[in-house]
Amino acid sequence: MSGIDAAHEQGAARVLCDWGSSRLRAFLQIDGAIVERREGPGIAALGAEAPADVLARVLDPWQARMTLERTVLCGMAGSRNGLVEVPYVRAPATLAQWRAGAATVRAGAETLTVLAGIQAQNFRDVADVMRGEETQIFGALALEPALAAGRRMLVLPGTHCKWVEVRDGRIARLQTYFTGELFELLSTRSSLLRVGRGGEPDEEGFEVGLRNAARFDLAANLFETRSAQLVEGRTAGWARSLLSGLLIGAEVHSMRAHLQASGSVPTLIGEPALTERYARALARFGTEARVLDGDRCVLAGLGAAVAGLT
Repeated sequence: MSGIDAAHEQGAARVLCDWGSSRLRAFLQIDGAIVERREGPGIAALGAEAPADVLARVLDPWQARMTLERTVLCGMAGSRNGLVEVPYVRAPATLAQWRAGAATVRAGAETLTVLAGIQAQNFRDVADVMRGEETQIFGALALEPALAAGRRMLVLPGTHCKWVEVRDGRIARLQTYFTGELFELLSTRSSLLRVGRGGEPDEEGFEVGLRNAARFDLAANLFETRSAQLVEGRTAGWARSLLSGLLIGAEVHSMRAHLQASGSVPTLIGEPALTERYARALARFGTEARVLDGDRCVLAGLGAAVAGLT
Protein backbone atom coordinates (compact mmCIF):
# COMPACT_ATOMS: atom_id res chain seq x y z
CA MET A 1 0.00 0.00 0.00
CA SER A 2 1.45 3.40 -0.98
CA GLY A 3 1.86 6.29 1.46
CA ILE A 4 -1.03 8.11 -0.20
CA ASP A 5 -3.29 5.05 -0.06
CA ALA A 6 -2.39 4.61 3.60
CA ALA A 7 -3.26 8.23 4.24
CA HIS A 8 -6.67 7.59 2.72
CA GLU A 9 -7.19 4.76 5.22
CA GLN A 10 -5.97 6.89 8.13
CA GLY A 11 -7.64 10.17 7.12
CA ALA A 12 -4.30 11.95 7.63
CA ALA A 13 -4.12 14.13 4.51
CA ARG A 14 -4.36 17.92 4.34
CA VAL A 15 -3.73 20.50 1.64
CA LEU A 16 -1.71 23.69 2.12
CA CYS A 17 -2.16 26.35 -0.58
CA ASP A 18 -0.28 29.51 -1.41
CA TRP A 19 -2.48 31.35 -3.91
CA GLY A 20 -0.95 34.55 -5.19
CA SER A 21 -1.67 36.91 -8.06
CA SER A 22 0.52 34.99 -10.51
CA ARG A 23 0.07 31.34 -9.52
CA LEU A 24 -1.53 28.81 -7.21
CA ARG A 25 0.69 26.30 -5.45
CA ALA A 26 -1.03 23.44 -3.64
CA PHE A 27 0.92 21.03 -1.43
CA LEU A 28 -0.43 17.66 -0.26
CA GLN A 29 0.77 16.96 3.27
CA ILE A 30 0.58 13.49 4.81
CA ASP A 31 1.67 12.91 8.40
CA GLY A 32 3.58 16.19 8.33
CA ALA A 33 5.46 15.49 5.10
CA ILE A 34 4.83 17.10 1.69
CA VAL A 35 4.32 14.22 -0.76
CA GLU A 36 2.86 15.91 -3.85
CA ARG A 37 2.52 19.36 -5.36
CA ARG A 38 0.16 20.79 -7.95
CA GLU A 39 -0.07 24.24 -9.57
CA GLY A 40 -2.74 26.41 -11.14
CA PRO A 41 -3.27 29.98 -12.33
CA GLY A 42 -2.98 32.96 -10.04
CA ILE A 43 -5.97 35.03 -8.96
CA ALA A 44 -5.06 37.77 -11.46
CA ALA A 45 -5.09 35.27 -14.35
CA LEU A 46 -8.48 33.62 -13.79
CA GLY A 47 -10.51 35.62 -16.30
CA ALA A 48 -14.19 34.65 -16.11
CA GLU A 49 -13.58 31.37 -14.28
CA ALA A 50 -14.68 31.30 -10.64
CA PRO A 51 -11.89 30.83 -8.07
CA ALA A 52 -13.78 27.93 -6.46
CA ASP A 53 -13.91 26.11 -9.81
CA VAL A 54 -10.19 26.58 -10.39
CA LEU A 55 -9.37 25.30 -6.93
CA ALA A 56 -11.65 22.28 -7.41
CA ARG A 57 -9.89 21.42 -10.66
CA VAL A 58 -6.49 21.54 -8.97
CA LEU A 59 -7.57 19.48 -5.95
CA ASP A 60 -9.80 16.94 -7.76
CA PRO A 61 -7.04 14.34 -8.34
CA TRP A 62 -6.37 14.24 -4.60
CA GLN A 63 -10.02 14.32 -3.58
CA ALA A 64 -10.71 11.35 -5.85
CA ARG A 65 -8.13 9.26 -3.99
CA MET A 66 -8.55 10.28 -0.36
CA THR A 67 -10.41 12.31 2.22
CA LEU A 68 -8.77 15.66 2.79
CA GLU A 69 -8.73 16.46 6.48
CA ARG A 70 -8.31 20.19 5.95
CA THR A 71 -7.50 22.67 3.17
CA VAL A 72 -5.82 25.90 4.25
CA LEU A 73 -5.08 28.79 1.88
CA CYS A 74 -3.07 31.98 2.20
CA GLY A 75 -2.48 34.90 -0.13
CA MET A 76 -4.90 36.31 -2.68
CA ALA A 77 -7.43 33.54 -1.97
CA GLY A 78 -8.60 35.91 0.77
CA SER A 79 -8.71 39.00 -1.44
CA ARG A 80 -11.70 40.77 -2.95
CA ASN A 81 -11.20 38.75 -6.15
CA GLY A 82 -10.52 35.46 -4.38
CA LEU A 83 -12.62 32.77 -2.75
CA VAL A 84 -13.85 35.06 0.02
CA GLU A 85 -12.72 38.49 1.15
CA VAL A 86 -11.09 38.06 4.54
CA PRO A 87 -10.60 41.30 6.52
CA TYR A 88 -7.02 42.34 7.17
CA VAL A 89 -5.57 41.86 10.64
CA ARG A 90 -4.16 45.18 11.84
CA ALA A 91 -0.54 45.47 12.88
CA PRO A 92 1.18 45.13 15.23
CA ALA A 93 0.16 41.49 14.78
CA THR A 94 1.34 38.29 16.41
CA LEU A 95 1.01 34.80 14.97
CA ALA A 96 -1.99 34.14 17.21
CA GLN A 97 -3.74 37.35 16.14
CA TRP A 98 -3.14 36.61 12.45
CA ARG A 99 -4.34 33.05 12.83
CA ALA A 100 -7.51 34.21 14.61
CA GLY A 101 -8.41 36.33 11.57
CA ALA A 102 -8.92 33.29 9.32
CA ALA A 103 -12.31 32.69 7.65
CA THR A 104 -14.12 29.46 6.81
CA VAL A 105 -15.86 29.03 3.47
CA ARG A 106 -17.63 26.17 1.69
CA ALA A 107 -16.51 25.24 -1.81
CA GLY A 108 -18.54 22.29 -3.09
CA ALA A 109 -18.20 19.50 -0.57
CA GLU A 110 -15.06 21.00 0.97
CA THR A 111 -14.70 23.31 3.95
CA LEU A 112 -11.79 25.67 3.37
CA THR A 113 -9.83 27.82 5.81
CA VAL A 114 -8.68 31.09 4.23
CA LEU A 115 -6.04 33.04 6.13
CA ALA A 116 -6.06 36.81 6.53
CA GLY A 117 -3.63 39.40 5.25
CA ILE A 118 -2.01 42.16 7.31
CA GLN A 119 -2.67 45.91 7.29
CA ALA A 120 0.06 48.15 8.67
CA GLN A 121 1.45 51.65 8.37
CA ASN A 122 4.44 51.94 6.09
CA PHE A 123 7.66 53.84 6.67
CA ARG A 124 6.01 57.04 5.41
CA ASP A 125 3.12 56.52 7.87
CA VAL A 126 0.68 55.64 5.08
CA ALA A 127 -1.59 52.57 5.13
CA ASP A 128 -0.11 49.49 3.43
CA VAL A 129 -1.25 45.86 3.06
CA MET A 130 -0.04 42.39 2.19
CA ARG A 131 -1.57 38.98 1.56
CA GLY A 132 0.65 35.91 1.55
CA GLU A 133 3.94 37.45 2.65
CA GLU A 134 2.82 37.37 6.29
CA THR A 135 2.65 33.58 6.00
CA GLN A 136 6.28 33.47 4.90
CA ILE A 137 7.22 35.83 7.73
CA PHE A 138 5.60 33.75 10.45
CA GLY A 139 7.14 30.70 8.79
CA ALA A 140 10.57 32.33 8.96
CA LEU A 141 10.04 33.03 12.66
CA ALA A 142 9.15 29.37 13.18
CA LEU A 143 12.23 28.18 11.27
CA GLU A 144 14.57 30.76 12.85
CA PRO A 145 13.30 31.59 16.37
CA ALA A 146 16.07 34.18 16.83
CA LEU A 147 14.24 36.39 14.31
CA ALA A 148 11.43 36.78 16.86
CA ALA A 149 13.73 38.65 19.26
CA GLY A 150 14.29 42.39 18.95
CA ARG A 151 13.89 44.53 15.86
CA ARG A 152 14.32 42.81 12.48
CA MET A 153 13.94 43.69 8.81
CA LEU A 154 12.61 40.99 6.48
CA VAL A 155 12.61 41.60 2.72
CA LEU A 156 10.34 39.59 0.41
CA PRO A 157 11.11 40.27 -3.28
CA GLY A 158 8.36 39.62 -5.80
CA THR A 159 5.78 41.33 -7.96
CA HIS A 160 5.21 43.74 -5.09
CA CYS A 161 8.28 43.58 -2.87
CA LYS A 162 7.64 43.89 0.86
CA TRP A 163 10.02 45.32 3.45
CA VAL A 164 8.65 44.24 6.81
CA GLU A 165 9.75 45.37 10.24
CA VAL A 166 9.24 42.70 12.90
CA ARG A 167 9.51 43.64 16.58
CA ASP A 168 9.68 40.85 19.16
CA GLY A 169 7.79 38.47 16.89
CA ARG A 170 5.11 41.00 15.86
CA ILE A 171 4.68 42.36 12.35
CA ALA A 172 4.96 46.08 13.05
CA ARG A 173 5.38 48.00 9.77
CA LEU A 174 5.66 47.20 6.10
CA GLN A 175 6.62 49.01 2.92
CA THR A 176 5.50 47.81 -0.50
CA TYR A 177 7.55 48.50 -3.62
CA PHE A 178 6.00 48.15 -7.07
CA THR A 179 9.35 46.97 -8.45
CA GLY A 180 8.43 43.58 -9.92
CA GLU A 181 5.29 44.74 -11.68
CA LEU A 182 7.00 47.93 -12.87
CA PHE A 183 9.83 45.85 -14.37
CA GLU A 184 7.29 43.70 -16.22
CA LEU A 185 5.39 46.72 -17.54
CA LEU A 186 8.49 48.64 -18.64
CA SER A 187 10.17 45.63 -20.24
CA THR A 188 7.10 44.51 -22.22
CA ARG A 189 4.91 47.56 -22.83
CA SER A 190 7.23 50.54 -23.01
CA SER A 191 9.66 51.65 -25.73
CA LEU A 192 12.73 50.90 -23.60
CA LEU A 193 13.59 47.43 -24.92
CA ARG A 194 12.23 47.60 -28.47
CA VAL A 195 15.28 48.87 -30.33
CA GLY A 196 18.14 46.44 -29.64
CA ARG A 197 18.94 43.00 -30.93
CA GLY A 198 18.44 39.95 -28.69
CA GLY A 199 21.09 38.69 -26.32
CA GLU A 200 21.15 36.92 -23.00
CA PRO A 201 20.85 38.68 -19.63
CA ASP A 202 24.15 40.41 -18.86
CA GLU A 203 25.48 40.76 -15.32
CA GLU A 204 27.49 43.83 -16.32
CA GLY A 205 24.24 45.58 -17.23
CA PHE A 206 22.79 44.73 -13.82
CA GLU A 207 25.88 46.10 -12.06
CA VAL A 208 25.74 49.33 -14.08
CA GLY A 209 22.10 49.69 -13.05
CA LEU A 210 22.96 49.26 -9.37
CA ARG A 211 25.75 51.82 -9.65
CA ASN A 212 23.61 54.42 -11.39
CA ALA A 213 20.68 53.90 -9.03
CA ALA A 214 22.69 55.59 -6.26
CA ARG A 215 23.81 58.51 -8.45
CA PHE A 216 20.60 59.78 -10.09
CA ASP A 217 16.87 59.45 -9.51
CA LEU A 218 14.93 56.67 -11.21
CA ALA A 219 13.12 58.82 -13.77
CA ALA A 220 16.46 60.23 -14.98
CA ASN A 221 18.03 56.76 -15.17
CA LEU A 222 15.39 54.83 -17.07
CA PHE A 223 15.97 56.20 -20.57
CA GLU A 224 19.55 54.90 -20.56
CA THR A 225 17.96 51.50 -21.06
CA ARG A 226 16.96 52.65 -24.56
CA SER A 227 19.83 54.99 -25.44
CA ALA A 228 22.49 52.39 -24.59
CA GLN A 229 21.06 50.17 -27.33
CA LEU A 230 20.79 52.99 -29.87
CA VAL A 231 24.16 54.67 -29.29
CA GLU A 232 26.43 52.08 -27.66
CA GLY A 233 25.13 49.00 -29.48
CA ARG A 234 24.10 47.24 -26.29
CA THR A 235 21.90 44.18 -26.70
CA ALA A 236 18.33 44.01 -25.47
CA GLY A 237 19.50 41.40 -22.95
CA TRP A 238 22.08 43.83 -21.53
CA ALA A 239 19.47 46.60 -21.39
CA ARG A 240 16.97 44.33 -19.66
CA SER A 241 19.57 43.57 -16.99
CA LEU A 242 20.29 47.30 -16.70
CA LEU A 243 16.59 47.95 -16.13
CA SER A 244 16.50 45.31 -13.40
CA GLY A 245 19.53 46.84 -11.69
CA LEU A 246 18.07 50.35 -11.85
CA LEU A 247 14.76 49.32 -10.31
CA ILE A 248 16.12 47.03 -7.59
CA GLY A 249 18.95 49.46 -6.86
CA ALA A 250 16.55 52.39 -6.47
CA GLU A 251 14.42 50.35 -4.08
CA VAL A 252 17.30 49.19 -1.91
CA HIS A 253 18.94 52.63 -1.90
CA SER A 254 15.72 54.26 -0.68
CA MET A 255 15.54 51.86 2.30
CA ARG A 256 19.11 52.35 3.52
CA ALA A 257 18.23 54.62 6.43
CA HIS A 258 15.55 52.23 7.70
CA LEU A 259 17.95 49.29 7.40
CA GLN A 260 20.51 51.13 9.48
CA ALA A 261 17.86 52.06 12.05
CA SER A 262 16.82 48.42 12.44
CA GLY A 263 20.31 47.57 13.67
CA SER A 264 20.12 44.01 12.35
CA VAL A 265 21.15 41.99 9.30
CA PRO A 266 18.21 41.95 6.84
CA THR A 267 16.71 38.59 5.96
CA LEU A 268 15.69 37.93 2.34
CA ILE A 269 12.84 35.48 1.74
CA GLY A 270 11.86 34.27 -1.71
CA GLU A 271 12.96 32.45 -4.85
CA PRO A 272 16.75 31.98 -5.15
CA ALA A 273 17.20 33.87 -8.45
CA LEU A 274 15.46 36.97 -7.10
CA THR A 275 16.88 36.94 -3.58
CA GLU A 276 20.36 36.65 -5.12
CA ARG A 277 19.80 39.90 -7.03
CA TYR A 278 18.59 41.70 -3.91
CA ALA A 279 21.56 40.34 -1.96
CA ARG A 280 23.90 41.81 -4.59
CA ALA A 281 22.12 45.16 -4.41
CA LEU A 282 22.33 45.22 -0.62
CA ALA A 283 26.03 44.31 -0.73
CA ARG A 284 26.74 47.15 -3.18
CA PHE A 285 25.23 49.56 -0.66
CA GLY A 286 27.26 48.09 2.20
CA THR A 287 24.76 45.67 3.76
CA GLU A 288 25.10 41.91 3.97
CA ALA A 289 21.94 39.78 4.07
CA ARG A 290 20.77 36.38 5.22
CA VAL A 291 18.64 34.35 2.80
CA LEU A 292 15.76 31.94 3.51
CA ASP A 293 13.97 29.87 0.88
CA GLY A 294 10.46 31.16 0.15
CA ASP A 295 8.87 27.71 -0.25
CA ARG A 296 10.23 26.52 3.09
CA CYS A 297 8.96 29.66 4.80
CA VAL A 298 5.45 29.54 3.31
CA LEU A 299 5.04 25.87 4.25
CA ALA A 300 6.31 26.55 7.77
CA GLY A 301 3.89 29.49 8.04
CA LEU A 302 0.94 27.44 6.81
CA GLY A 303 1.94 24.72 9.25
CA ALA A 304 2.08 27.24 12.11
CA ALA A 305 -1.40 28.44 11.15
CA VAL A 306 -2.81 24.91 11.00
CA ALA A 307 -1.32 24.03 14.38
CA GLY A 308 -3.56 26.54 16.14
CA LEU A 309 -6.79 25.98 14.19
CA THR A 310 -9.60 23.94 15.66
